[in-house]
Parts: sequence; C-alpha cells; structure tokens
Amino acid sequence: MSVLKKFVGQTAIYGLSNIATRILNFFLTPIYTKIYSQAVYGIFTTLYSWASIVNAILAFGMETTYFRFLGKEKDKEKVYSNSFWGVTAVAIAFLVLGLSSSQYIANWLQSDNTSIDYLPFVRYFIWILAIDAVCVIPFAKLRADDRATRYAMVKIVNIGTFIGLNLFFIFVVPLMIKKQLPGYQLFINVQHNWVGYVFLANLIASIITLLLLLPEILKVKFQFSTELLSTMLSYSWPILVANLSFIINENLDKILLDRYLDPKEVGIYGACCKLSIFMNIFIQAFRLGAEPFFFSHAKNANAPKTYATIMHYFIIVVCIINVGLMANIDILKHFIGSSFWVGLPVVPILLFAYVCLGIYMNLSVWYKLSDQTKYGLYISAVGAFITIALNILFIPKFSYIASAWTSLFAYMAMMILSYVLGQRNYPIPYQLKEALIYMSLSAVAVIVLQLGFHNNIFIGNLFVILFLGFVFMKEKDNFKKLIKA
Repeated sequence: MSVLKKFVGQTAIYGLSNIATRILNFFLTPIYTKIYSQAVYGIFTTLYSWASIVNAILAFGMETTYFRFLGKEKDKEKVYSNSFWGVTAVAIAFLVLGLSSSQYIANWLQSDNTSIDYLPFVRYFIWILAIDAVCVIPFAKLRADDRATRYAMVKIVNIGTFIGLNLFFIFVVPLMIKKQLPGYQLFINVQHNWVGYVFLANLIASIITLLLLLPEILKVKFQFSTELLSTMLSYSWPILVANLSFIINENLDKILLDRYLDPKEVGIYGACCKLSIFMNIFIQAFRLGAEPFFFSHAKNANAPKTYATIMHYFIIVVCIINVGLMANIDILKHFIGSSFWVGLPVVPILLFAYVCLGIYMNLSVWYKLSDQTKYGLYISAVGAFITIALNILFIPKFSYIASAWTSLFAYMAMMILSYVLGQRNYPIPYQLKEALIYMSLSAVAVIVLQLGFHNNIFIGNLFVILFLGFVFMKEKDNFKKLIKA
C-alpha cells in the first residue's frame, strides 16, 4: 500500500497545480462570455480546437515514449536527448513552414468571416505551438524525475502570466486609451476588446515557460542515435495516431460546428463545455501522476493488482464529481454569460462522456506497458470514426446537442473496446461489477435530478450526500486498510 500512497502523493501535487491553473483559467470564461459575442467566442473556440490537434502532431507521442524508454534503456541521458531533439526538429520545421504559409492558413480559416482578420491570430498560434512543443520533453523529464513541485511551479507561473496579461489587455488597455496614459499609442490602432489579445497573452506566457525550463533544456546533450530514435519512433507513431484520434474526438465537433452552423452556435457549445472543467481537472491530474508511475512500477509483481486498485478508486471519484457538478449546475452556470445558458443541456452528457474518457485513459496502461501501442491506434481510430460520422450526419439536424451525444458514444465505445482487448492481451483484475454499480448509480442520479427535479440544488446535494453515504458503507473496510497501510 505504500506504493499507492506514493502514487496518491505525486498525483496530489500534480492535481493541486492542475486545479490551480485550470480554475484560474476558468475564471476568465465569465469575462470572455461577457465581453465577446457568441460569434467571437466561437472564433476563440475554433482556433483552440485546431491548436489542440496540431499540438498532438508536434508532440508525436514522444512524451509517453520517453517514459517507456527510460525503463528500457540504461543510458537515460541518451533517451532524453534523442526525445528532445526529435520533437524540437519537428517544431522548428513547423515554425518555418507555418509562418511562410500563414496567409493561406488565415484565408482558409477565415471562411465567411470576412470582417475579421485571422492573419495575426494564425501567426501567434504558430509561435505558441512551436514553443509549447519544445517544452514537452523538459516537462516530461520533471515528471519522470519526481520533481512535481517544480513542475507545478512552472505551470502556475504560466497560467498566472496568461491571466495577468488577459486582465491587462481587457481592462487596463482600454483605460490607457481612454485616459491617454503613457504607452497608449501602442494600442490605439487595435479595436476595443480584440480577441487577438487572448492569443498574444498566450504567446507571452509560452515564452516565459520556455525560459523557466532552460535549466532542463541546458542539460540536453548533443547525443544522437539513429538506431535509438528509429526504435523510439516505431513505438511512438501509433501513440501519435492514437493521441491525434483522441484530440479529434475532443475537438472535431467544434470544428465541424464552425463549418455547418453559425459561429455563435460554436461559441455557445464551447462555453458550456467549459463547465465540465472540474471533471477534466481531475482526469488530467490523474494522467500526469499515473503515466510515469505505471511505467516505473511495470516490473513489480503486484503491478496488475495495484493498477486495478487505482482504477477502482478513480471510478469512485469521477462518479462523485459527476453527481456533484450536476447537483450545483445552477451555481456553475453563472461562470458563463446568461446568453450562453441555452446550451446547458449538453453539460450532463459531456460529464458522463468524460467519465468514460477517464476510464479509457486508465485502461490504456495495458497496451503501453506491453509495447502493443498499435492497439491504441485501432481503438482511437474507432473513436475518431464514430466522432466524424455521427457529427457529419447529425449536426445539420440537431446542432451542438448531436456533438455532445457523439462524444459520449465515442468515448464509451473506446472504453469498452479497450477493456475487452486489454483483458485478452494484458489481464488486470479490475472490479468490473463495482465499476458498473457506481457508474450506473451516478448516471441514474443525474437523470432523475435533471428530469424529475429540474436540477434543484437542494435535492441535488441531497443526492450527493446519499451517494457519498453509499460509497462509504460499501468501501469502509477498504478505507480502513488504506489508512492503516
């Protein structure tokens, strides 16, 4: 159990930093949805969706590959240098090609939005994506070295810079122009509440992050092994495709909405998606702590049992979060502008979709540890196919509600498929019956709360208490063992 305590401790640090950064970023959402129209927020949503896809391509699955090869190779420095230079070379090539093609990209993205110049947005994002790609492996090294505190510090500085600059551009700059304060000439030709300020703030924050990671970057040696890099790429390219498919599942709906519907529909959907951030926070915090932990303990004789125990408690937590968030949706909705509330019916669907996604991420340990990453490719391809097909078929008729249901179907299919294949190729003694009980109860509680009690906050929180009571009664013996360990 001491192994589990170490895992919980590491994940807690990643979790706290992730919670801090994501919640601080979340508090910008009410500002954005108040000052930007639904259509302009749609531009924001679409561009960040494209950025997520490109970011996955530039990382090339090398983060997971780095963790895997640290456990396989004796020369850790060689693994680090080959991983870093491989990703950096791709990032530099992307930067050169992207900047030279920026006008073409801007024209393509601009589509019918002829009144908005996309060119500066595109250039900002090209730089952001290239810089963030260079930071991928240094961040992975911090995680591999169990330097969670430094990792958290860099992440918090990044989001603090981003938020501070957002507030400066949104509130201080207009005041400077109005009062003609020193330096106002720099902003005089830029329109009021220009959405490009958000992207500029992101770029500056990325540059500062790169500078903070220089101590890790300076440790990179000019070691290059064609043989090692080739082996690493053989492992990583299925992960790239799997990650890309996952990102497509996560973001293609917003991109297709932009093509099929009015930009304001994209903005409504994007804003309501933000309300699921607290589920995403836990899932991402778990992933940050779990991935290096799973690889480092792969050779332990009790590893499968440990993974099953982690999954068990992971499912309990995400189910509690699911019920808790929907119980308080009438409070959470005030974090977005009231004109966006029309999209709130997508929130419970997306929350349960993220429950399935989190379980899938946990399940994915089997093909990563058994060096069968091709299965990750197959599973994610199935998810991507469902995402593309159902969105194209149903968005024109059902708008963004179709995208929410599509996400749920895609993640559920990936979760089930990964479990079935995993039990055949790398058996882990998961507590399937208990998992189904907790997931079913949380889903029923949300459905009854929404349809029967119209999300009444008092009834909702009574449901949360009852659910917690059920968990405690069912798990009390296990909790005692964990506390004593």
